[in-house]
Amino acid sequence: MTGAAILSSEGQPKPAGRARDAESVGDRPDPSVLHLLDRLAIIEWRVRDEVQRRRSEAAEPTDDRFRGLFVSDGQVDTLLASLPHEPIIGSPELVERFELIESAADDLEVGGADLRLRRLASAFDLLPLDVELLLIAVAPDLDRRFEPLYGYLNDDVSLRRATVGLALQLCGTSTVSSRARGRLAPTGPLLRAGLVEVATWDRPVLSRELRVPDRVTAHLLGDDAPDPALTALVVAPEAMDDAAAQQLARGFADGAVLAYLRDDRASAAPSSAASAFATLGLSTVALDLERLGPRDDASEVALAACRDARLRGSGLVVGPVEALEGGGPSAVQAFADGAVTVVLHGRVGWDPRWSRDVPIVVDAPRVAEEVRAELWAAELPADGLADGLDALEATSLFRLTPGQIRRAARFARYRASAADRPITQDDLQSGARAQNAAGLQRLARRITPVATWDDLVLPRGVEEQVRELAARWRHRDLVLERWGVGRGTARGRGVSALFAGGSGTGKTLTAEVIAGELGLDLYVVDLSTIVDKYIGETSKNLERIFDQADRVNGVLLFDEADALFGKRSAVSDAKDRHANVEVAFLLQRMESFDGVAILTTNLAANLDEAFMRRLDAVVDFPSPDEPQRLALWRARFPVELPRAEDVDLELLAARFKLSGSEIQNIVVSAAYRAAEDSSPVSMDDLVRATIREHRKIGRHLAASDLVGFEHLQHEPGS
Repeated sequence: MTGAAILSSEGQPKPAGRARDAESVGDRPDPSVLHLLDRLAIIEWRVRDEVQRRRSEAAEPTDDRFRGLFVSDGQVDTLLASLPHEPIIGSPELVERFELIESAADDLEVGGADLRLRRLASAFDLLPLDVELLLIAVAPDLDRRFEPLYGYLNDDVSLRRATVGLALQLCGTSTVSSRARGRLAPTGPLLRAGLVEVATWDRPVLSRELRVPDRVTAHLLGDDAPDPALTALVVAPEAMDDAAAQQLARGFADGAVLAYLRDDRASAAPSSAASAFATLGLSTVALDLERLGPRDDASEVALAACRDARLRGSGLVVGPVEALEGGGPSAVQAFADGAVTVVLHGRVGWDPRWSRDVPIVVDAPRVAEEVRAELWAAELPADGLADGLDALEATSLFRLTPGQIRRAARFARYRASAADRPITQDDLQSGARAQNAAGLQRLARRITPVATWDDLVLPRGVEEQVRELAARWRHRDLVLERWGVGRGTARGRGVSALFAGGSGTGKTLTAEVIAGELGLDLYVVDLSTIVDKYIGETSKNLERIFDQADRVNGVLLFDEADALFGKRSAVSDAKDRHANVEVAFLLQRMESFDGVAILTTNLAANLDEAFMRRLDAVVDFPSPDEPQRLALWRARFPVELPRAEDVDLELLAARFKLSGSEIQNIVVSAAYRAAEDSSPVSMDDLVRATIREHRKIGRHLAASDLVGFEHLQHEPGS
């Protein structure tokens, strides 16, 4: 169908006025939508005038069904003979109607009506010409009759939206006016703010099609649902009045439009920003950038976010900025310079490259204890908790934001409900652990601790040191903040320790016990994801690990740490120099880390002395003596394991100098042998497994060690 075919017999399109569309908006039409339709009727009037002009100038019948698909000889003659026509000025009747519409709109606004087209024009600083261009571009999305009409006027049935040239003509401006064309340039207000998009950049300027994003059209019709590009990122922080909120509110009231909240894992930066906006009478659009997908374009998200905030008259809260590190400074700048009042937040310091504006920079305080208690109480039923359980006390070792507290509480509530029992401490801690970001799991192996203090067999002095480490984390808020011991130092609030000792002496198991005691997960760093042959890459990988570790509540374990934290050496070539730089970087990063970090090594002498000074504790794990070995044999024998009467654990402990992990391997091997023979574990099974364990690790057994078991020494496979 051609454009001419939809015209009435009189050559006029049917008017789109208020009466025709009143039913579409209900018995009591929305004044904002009616105002929009009235303005759209003026666009239709302009289209009708342009159609009439084109019909009068047509060199051939306009009912040609192939019109727009080819250029005929008659059209060529007409084009060559014609001169550029004068822009449409508009009839007095049209001007009068426009004035009546806007006068009525003034009265409606005085009466309290919210006319969204006018509010949009004000929020985006649009000129009257910009509004006309926007209406022309959005017309096909509001009334489908504009599609074939635009195809007719574009003389191309495939161009069913307004082009740049057509839009300028319908507005009564010259297509060669640089000022008018500039309103539809990439730097113009419509395209820069994302109100209008160009669908065909490969065409000449005047033939480029214009379209209005669905989000803008929906807003004009009264829908404030977030842009689909933001749905997965939008969060709803509750306003929380604190010192940071008050500072932000004062700064914004003084004319600032950009702020940066430097926060940590336990602060409420989005809630503080929401409180500041509420003080100014603004709602909040808040985005959690940690939810960005690998294929999400930060610049497109920023455009949609800033547009959404301006459409709704809201302030914008965005963070953490570390999630944008892959995009460089320009990714953050897209949010910072979005012509909207914005609060960015993150753990790093402010980078001047992020914006041309000077921001308010505020340190976000941690969520106060009484506020955390209120949040837990609001989410947990008082009669649904186990007797004597205090939610705040049960989760005091976790660094949680207000949003994480709410999600953790719901997790615990659902878990207990599914089991048809009261909420327990384990439910609360499991809910808190469930808030850990998954980023660290791509760089380290996550272990949910099951070992307890009963599984450890350590000398008394060693166990005391280990328990002191757990106590450091448990009481750090009391000591460092309430008692003020941490004042005057830039060192982080974390806890770090070195476990040194031979293989199998219980270093990793002890780290698991500490994590379990604190209710945290254990993350074992995989060295294969860290060490890189290329200069400087190892430090980058480590920075990623520490950055991700700062986002979780867990214990970070660097196994065989001497491979990473070795001594600095004399510089003989470029590799030595960069290796020393990496060690120096790690020294600083360990000192600023705000979590629990444990390093293990088989030889403490291999570590750089500067590391030793920065550690809170160095724990030596000696090889177990005979009483400890006996305790290990007993601990590794579960009561369910069938045991023959000839098993002599005292003899095994006395004769064989084994570590805890070696004893565990021997018991497992003997148990499988007994299961295969359908018999209880015998002394022969244990000694046979002991011989194989020694051979596996290349250790020699003396003849005296096997007295009474000589028949096993030369068995096949032994």
